[in-house]
Amino acid sequence: MGNYPSSEGRKLVLALVQVVEENKTYLSEIDGKIGDGDHGINMAKGFALVKTKLGEREVAVSEGLGLIGQTLLTEIGGSMGPLYGTFFLQMSLRAKDKPQIDEKTFGEMLRAARTGLEELGGAKVGDKTIMDVLVPAVAAYESAAIKGASFRDALAQMADAAEKGKESTRDLVAKIGRASRLGERSRGVLDAGATSGAIILQTMASILEKAA
Repeated sequence: MGNYPSSEGRKLVLALVQVVEENKTYLSEIDGKIGDGDHGINMAKGFALVKTKLGEREVAVSEGLGLIGQTLLTEIGGSMGPLYGTFFLQMSLRAKDKPQIDEKTFGEMLRAARTGLEELGGAKVGDKTIMDVLVPAVAAYESAAIKGASFRDALAQMADAAEKGKESTRDLVAKIGRASRLGERSRGVLDAGATSGAIILQTMASILEKAA
């Protein structure tokens, strides 16, 4: 077993396209409880465009993530386009020219994504956003790596922390975005962006750990 080959970006991109499509209705149902109800639809539309643009090409991980980021940034409306555009573009930049995606490189990719979103939106843990997933997921990954965990184990701990972060948003009151206008009425429902964020991180972990 080794690290994930950078040349196999196509597999990663298509896995992300598939999981977003599979969860399109679920994500929109969640969003409909405290938001516009279009999160899953918009995400699926963006990832369908990614699949079309990818065509039959084989791409490096950096190129594939860059394609996702650029497409979401320019084609998805609302707040999630810029957020996910930044997320994937920052990951792409850290993966560039790397022959393999190893534990160190993926850690750099995660940190870059987190920093990019922190600078973009100003959201923090507790605001009922994707940051409630991303921040603890990155922290769990880094903690595992520091303790000498294997790449596979660090990915598993990241995925677990992402799930817990997603679930934590159920009991939070939204402080940013459209849902924030609902105040206490936003409590008791998962955040759609946090849910899609968990799904995306868990899918990435699943693909990467098969080679780790």
